[in-house]
Amino acid sequence: MIDYEGKIALVTGSTRGIGYQIALNLAKLGAKVVISSRNAEDCQQVQKEFESNGYTCLGVAADVSDPEACKMLANAAIEAFGPVDILVNNAGITKDNLIMRMKEDQWDDIMNVNLKSVFNMSQALLRNFLKLRGGRIINITSVVGQMGNAGQANYAASKAGIIGFTKSLAKEVGSRGITVNAVAPGYIATDMTDAITDDARDKLFAQIPLGRIGAAADVANLVAFLGSEQAGYITGQVFNVDGGLVMQG
Repeated sequence: MIDYEGKIALVTGSTRGIGYQIALNLAKLGAKVVISSRNAEDCQQVQKEFESNGYTCLGVAADVSDPEACKMLANAAIEAFGPVDILVNNAGITKDNLIMRMKEDQWDDIMNVNLKSVFNMSQALLRNFLKLRGGRIINITSVVGQMGNAGQANYAASKAGIIGFTKSLAKEVGSRGITVNAVAPGYIATDMTDAITDDARDKLFAQIPLGRIGAAADVANLVAFLGSEQAGYITGQVFNVDGGLVMQG
C-alpha cells in the first residue's frame, strides 16, 4: 500500500492535464502538494479545489524556464511545508513545425520550458535532497524523445535531453539515497488529443498494441509508485506508459 502521509511533493505544470492528475493522485495518497504553473489564477483555482476536498495544497505561479523563479518556487514550498521529498518535473509545451520552417524562438522556447526547467528545478532543490539524504526526482519525458516525430524536432530533442539528464543526475546523487527516474508517456487523453480527427485517431490506434489512447491516471499511477518508499532501489530508468507503442529490445 503506497502511503504519502507526511511527504511533501512539488509538481511543475500541474494545473491541467497529466501534471494535474499527478498532483491530485499524490494528494489523495496523503501528500502535501505544491502545484505550479505560469498562470497565478490557475494556481489559485487548483489550490482552492484541492483544499475544498480536504487536501493540503499550495499553489505558486512560476516560470520554470527562469532559474530565479525556480529558486523562489523551491523556497516557497520549503517555507510552507518543510523539506520536499518528491519533485516531479512535468512542465512542458509544444511549438511544432518542420525544420525548414522552424523559427529560432520556437526552438529556444521549447528547450527553455521543457529541458532547462528540469535542470533549474533539480538544482534549486538539490541541497534540500542532500540534507534529507534521500528523495525522489521524477522527470516527465515522452516517447517522442525516443522515436522522434516529423514536425517535432524541437520537442523530441528536449524530451531526449531529459532522458540523458535523468541518467546523469541519477549517477551523481545515487550515493546519497536520491533516486532519479523518467516517465515517458505515449498518446494520453488531454485537451490536445481531444482535437484529433476520427481518421487520425483510427490511424493512431493502429500503431498502439493496446488499441487505445491512455489516460492521465495511467501516468499518475506510475509516478506515485516511483515516488514511494517501495521504489527505493530503482534509479536512472525510463518507463514508457504508451500502450506498447515504443517497445525496446
